[in-house]
Amino acid sequence: MSPRTRLNLFIEPSHARRLEDLAAHRGISKSSLVAAALASFLSPDAADQREAALARRLDRLSRQLDKLDRDQNILIETLAIYVRVFLTVSTPVPPAHQDAARAQGKLRYGQFIDQLARHLQRGRSLVREVHEEIYPDPYPDAYGLAAGADDIPSVDEAEAPAQNGKEADDA
Repeated sequence: MSPRTRLNLFIEPSHARRLEDLAAHRGISKSSLVAAALASFLSPDAADQREAALARRLDRLSRQLDKLDRDQNILIETLAIYVRVFLTVSTPVPPAHQDAARAQGKLRYGQFIDQLARHLQRGRSLVREVHEEIYPDPYPDAYGLAAGADDIPSVDEAEAPAQNGKEADDA
């Protein structure tokens, strides 16, 4: 056993409790635990390890931010195109029919919210679907289907709700 220097340290009570719990959990002395933590902190590699870990975290955050930026741009363009087309093709409602149009709009909005809720509950993402349509998977699975292709209903599935007198879930 190598010679050791005795130190008397003052630490926060919460740190003392955590040190005691960890030492008991690992079955080692508090001195051994503090010595290992101090050696790790003072190690010349420790700074490099912390820098590498920080760089990995920053890279991950950067990728997440890029994805959010891409998704936001898709959503903005989608909304802009929809508004342009809607305003181009819709005709003004005559004053005599405005109350009926408001009631119909309220009903359609409720149906839209219900459809959106079903879509979100299934974990589906319109942005992901658009992205997959723009950039299809170049490596299809063993059945020749690209990733996400199982979400596309077959002709029979797409016609089934119409045959039952119900509207399709997804537009």
